[in-house]
Amino acid sequence: MTDLVVRTPDDRFANLPAFPYEARYVEIEDREVGPLRMSYVDEGPRDAEPVLLAHGQPTWSFLYRKMIPTLVERGLRAIAVDNVGYGRSDKITDPFCYSIELQAERMARFVEALDLRRTTLFCQDWGGPIGFGAVHAHPDRFARIVAGNTILQTFDAALKDVLSWPQYPIDGGERVVLQTAQVEWARMLYLHREVRPSDSVAGISVAGLTPEEIAAYDAPFPEEIYRAGLRQTNMFIPLTPNDPTIITSKRFWETLDKWDRPFLTVWGAGDVATAGWEQVFQERVPGAKGQPHTILDDCNHFMQEDQGPAIATTIADFVDANPSRP
Repeated sequence: MTDLVVRTPDDRFANLPAFPYEARYVEIEDREVGPLRMSYVDEGPRDAEPVLLAHGQPTWSFLYRKMIPTLVERGLRAIAVDNVGYGRSDKITDPFCYSIELQAERMARFVEALDLRRTTLFCQDWGGPIGFGAVHAHPDRFARIVAGNTILQTFDAALKDVLSWPQYPIDGGERVVLQTAQVEWARMLYLHREVRPSDSVAGISVAGLTPEEIAAYDAPFPEEIYRAGLRQTNMFIPLTPNDPTIITSKRFWETLDKWDRPFLTVWGAGDVATAGWEQVFQERVPGAKGQPHTILDDCNHFMQEDQGPAIATTIADFVDANPSRP
C-alpha cells in the first residue's frame, strides 16, 4: 500500500449479523495509486453462472446479506463486491481519486481479475453507473443486466415529465432544473463532521435496522481517514449538463443503447429518488423489450433491505428464462 491507501481494521467486521461469509480479496492495478485490494463475498458453485452484486452509496456488500442465500439456493454464484473506498476494500484518502469513471474502471478490473463470464449484473444506486461502466468495458463478459433503483443521468430535457426528482436543462442549458432535496443530499455527507451511513439506510428502509445492523453499516468508517470515498461519492451527483458524471454516463449509454441481451428493471414502489428511471431503461435499452419488469410494494430505495429475497428470486427466474448465449 502507498501512503494514500488505508484499510479498515479487520476487528471492525467481527460478528456481523446474518453475514457469516468469508472475506475474499483480489488485487487490481489502479491508474491513480497503483495496486489496490478489493474485497468481495463469493458464495455458491464456482462453475455456476455468476451474479455480480454492485452496491452504491453509502453501503457495502453487507447490503446483500438477504439476497445471497436465495441466489445460492437457486444454483447461482453470488459475488458481492465492495467498491474501492467502501466495506473491506482499500480506501484511498485523496478525494480526487474518486469519480464515476474511476470507480467503473476499478469494477471492470475486478471483473477481469476474477475472469467473470456469462455474468448477470445486478446494480442499485451508484452501483448502476459503476456496473454499467464495467459492462461498457467488457460487454462480452455479461449475459444479462438487472437494474434496480438506479440511474444513468444525461440531463436530457426530454425527461422533464418522466423523472420524479427532476434533473434537466431548459433554455438551451442556460438554466438547470433540480430538486432541492437532491442538492441537499449531494452535500450532506460532504459537510457533516460525523458521518453515519446507517442513518441513511435506516431512515428510508421499511422496517428500519437493528442496533447490530446499524453497527455493521457503520463498521467500514470508524475515523475520518477512511471516509474520503464515502464523502466524495455524493459529489458525483451532476448539477450541470457539463458535469464530468454526465460525460461519463453518455459514454456508457453508447453500450446500453445497443444492448440486445436481456435487461430487466426491478424497482421499489417507494423510491422517489429514482422513480421514472425504470421507464427510461425500458424504452432505451433494446434488451428490455418484452421483459417482465417489476415494481415491488413495501420497497424503498435500499431495496435489498426491504425485499431482498424477492429480488433474488426475480433475478434467478430471469436467469432461468434467459439462457446464456454462446
